[in-house]
Amino acid sequence: MQNETNQPRKRRQPSRLIEVDAWIDSSLWRAYHAFVAWWESVTIVSRKFRARGFNRVLVELACEGLTLGLVGFVLLFALAQPAIRMTKNGLPQESDYSVQFLDKHGEEIGRRGILRAAAVPIDEMPDSFIKALLATEDRRFFDHFGIDFLGLMRAMTVNAQAGGVVQGGSTLTQQLAKNLFLTNERSLDRKIKEAFLALWLESHYSKRQILSMYLDRAYMGGGTFGAAAASEFYFGKNIRDVSLAEAAMLAGLFKAPAKYAPHINLPAARARANEVLTNMVQANFLTEGQVIAARRQPAIAIDRSSTPSPDYFLDYAFEEVQRIAQTSGIKQRNFTARTTVDLDLQKLADEAVEYNLRQYGKTYDVGEAAMVVLAADGSVRAIVGGRDYGVSQFNRATRALRQPGSSFKVYVYATAMQEGMKPSDTIVDSPITIGKWSPQNYGRSFSGRVTLANALARSLNVPAVKLYQKVGFDNTVKTAKAMGIESNLRGDKTMALGTSEVTVMDQATAYTVFANGGMNPNRHAIQQLMDPTGKVVWDARRDMPPRQRILSEQATQSMNEMLVGVSEHGTARKAQLSMTRVGGKTGTTQSYRDGWFVGFTGNYVGAVWFGNDSFRPTNRLTGGSLPALTWQRFMEAAHRNVELKPIPFLDNPFPAKSDEVAEAGADSSGPAAPETLSRKTQDVLADIAEQLDQMKPLDPEQLASAGTSAGVAAPARAQ
Repeated sequence: MQNETNQPRKRRQPSRLIEVDAWIDSSLWRAYHAFVAWWESVTIVSRKFRARGFNRVLVELACEGLTLGLVGFVLLFALAQPAIRMTKNGLPQESDYSVQFLDKHGEEIGRRGILRAAAVPIDEMPDSFIKALLATEDRRFFDHFGIDFLGLMRAMTVNAQAGGVVQGGSTLTQQLAKNLFLTNERSLDRKIKEAFLALWLESHYSKRQILSMYLDRAYMGGGTFGAAAASEFYFGKNIRDVSLAEAAMLAGLFKAPAKYAPHINLPAARARANEVLTNMVQANFLTEGQVIAARRQPAIAIDRSSTPSPDYFLDYAFEEVQRIAQTSGIKQRNFTARTTVDLDLQKLADEAVEYNLRQYGKTYDVGEAAMVVLAADGSVRAIVGGRDYGVSQFNRATRALRQPGSSFKVYVYATAMQEGMKPSDTIVDSPITIGKWSPQNYGRSFSGRVTLANALARSLNVPAVKLYQKVGFDNTVKTAKAMGIESNLRGDKTMALGTSEVTVMDQATAYTVFANGGMNPNRHAIQQLMDPTGKVVWDARRDMPPRQRILSEQATQSMNEMLVGVSEHGTARKAQLSMTRVGGKTGTTQSYRDGWFVGFTGNYVGAVWFGNDSFRPTNRLTGGSLPALTWQRFMEAAHRNVELKPIPFLDNPFPAKSDEVAEAGADSSGPAAPETLSRKTQDVLADIAEQLDQMKPLDPEQLASAGTSAGVAAPARAQ
């Protein structure tokens, strides 16, 4: 044991890890000192380029400019996304259909389709017309790239000096972009899209192409699109042949075609043409001496005051013609369409809307309205798509989606009636909470147990929501769709109060079910389509699907009784008529953004909407005020001199005495009743009457001889 313990120990060999650690340490040290030496050399060199004094200010500004420019580029790219999506398929394709429209009497009321696109090449247009357009609308058209910043600054200066908008800053390219892709809505979003679309047009088309498209597609009043069609309409001549005075008048239409249309206001059109001539002189396109003759002899337009054009209706009817042709497999593209429009009713509808907007628009702070009138058989008689087609061609009656408010409740009640409930059934009007939502009545109070008829007449919200839960969300949507609602319905918990957007046409169509006894509405604006040879290729009576029952007779009777109660002792008392009882429902949306009244008689169904394009709240406008007054004014005149039809399944459909009708509040004078004969028939009868007046009276002997020859005994002479 001693020998083993006294033996010397073996020495341990150093580990390789120490070498690795030493290499890492030395490498890091050398790298650090190398970087320090390099950075010092860079610093020494950069000192030579360091800006001082005024140069430093310039450098800082340049750096900030680059930073802001990068941010601005990213922002502009984000703002340009809507315009990029709009132009991904190039220009919107124009329809190749050509349609001549006739009213129900067979008289022409307008045209739509490729006739407006049969433009004269720009090289063949008069030089005076091109100069008049450029001098008035865009003098720097060939110098800018779609957006004229100099012109914009000039317009802002002039407007600031005038204290209002007297000069626009939009270029022709921007106006074309609006005509092709956008609406006339006045908003910052639209102006941004317009600017990007203008840049897109400038990058894809030449100046001559842009000018040609603008002259071809701009609305120029009277239902005409394009300079060529306007020349034919206003002067009865080809655009190639217009004089300087006529060219100036045409160029003046681009700013406000409804205001300066010569067939509507010839003095205003001539005053505007005189401004255009002045612009041509100021732009150095002509001299004062060259325009003297045009000033002294202004253009004379064809008198078309007796041929009104129902433009909103024609736009809708044109879409229906295309749909019929496509769904029916008709390859023909040129049609003559006999429509269902009644120009007398159309005139009454236009008058009723404009009268109430003019009288009460400022009071209620409301700027727009729309109205649709259907006959009980579903034929469209009138469409008011807005206050002025010349100002805005956007059809608010068929395209604008607005919340219907309480006018939507009828679909909830109709579903309940269809499932066997009765107007006398009761429901409790008491607080209810669905999730985090607690609906309230208009007066912020509750009425306890009420009948369904009373709840609908008073437009109570809580009973409608409870009934909506009872009949089911899906069933209500199914009923509304079956009755004619074409817009998408969300079917959520708030839909019973009208939060799902619909169109005015939707509402008028659906309420037709009540007016025709519970059958589907079969809405149509076209009676017949004829090819160029006169052959009928489509007929509504022959080719439309057969009618089907939507609501049972009992359900229809219950709904009609309740809806008549709304007008007689509910929220729509101002809609009562003197000659027949009225059914209908009012609607008012949150913050008073929309006011509705949809009503019907046995003859007509009418839907009226009032509001603002910007969705700005009105001044406490309700459906029972202005919309009901407008409906009443129209219907009171429309039902004169016509055979009154009763509302189906209604006891005592006509009031016993006129004094039983509540005071409507409308102007007692009212519009004139619609005519019952076509204009051609009236002209023929007037000519016959004039000829009879000019004829010399026959003496008794001639009368006696005429009667004897005809086999009639001569009258005995008076003794």
